[in-house]
Amino acid sequence: MIFSDNDTQKLLEIIKARRDVRGNRFISTKVEDEKLELILEAGISAPSVGYSQPWKFVVIKDENIKENILKNFENENNKAKEIFKDKEIYTKLKLEGIKEAPINIAVLYEPQGKHVLGMTSMKKMGEYSVVCAIQNMWLMSRALNIGLGWVSILDEQKVLKELKADENSQLIAYLCLGYVDKFYQESELKTLGWKEEKKLKEVVEYL
Repeated sequence: MIFSDNDTQKLLEIIKARRDVRGNRFISTKVEDEKLELILEAGISAPSVGYSQPWKFVVIKDENIKENILKNFENENNKAKEIFKDKEIYTKLKLEGIKEAPINIAVLYEPQGKHVLGMTSMKKMGEYSVVCAIQNMWLMSRALNIGLGWVSILDEQKVLKELKADENSQLIAYLCLGYVDKFYQESELKTLGWKEEKKLKEVVEYL
């Protein structure tokens, strides 16, 4: 399959338009089953070390589970507020959309329990493979004009217990998925002045 220059430009536009969506942007419109399946299909189409495909996706619509995950977030976020107490802006940030998003997805890493091609030296490659799946999901969501937010301020073990996950599973991402009232033109944290955007020349080195 050969792609055109227009395809290349469109892909770059989707990448640049991707945003981490918070609860103040989600609306109640239902995500169609076929679009959810497209997003999950994008996830399992990611590259994985040794073709291990070490991911598992737990789709959560149950309001009781979401409520418990929200309590988990609130507890951990209170700890984070102490860490960032010198930054007044932190307390004003909306950092999750657990209840507002119609769908939550926990993305787990499931170790193979044996030697995996490509992981004999770099042991974290399995987890990195799962992150590739998450990026695919994020881009497909944006291409479908559906918002996705990654909640990382969570106690991992409590989330796994809530989900009754397998003993060796690891939580890589807790995602909030749903239609939104708008997408920001630029990163919210960039707009608020949390940190400046790095330029390409700052992060590339040629040897």
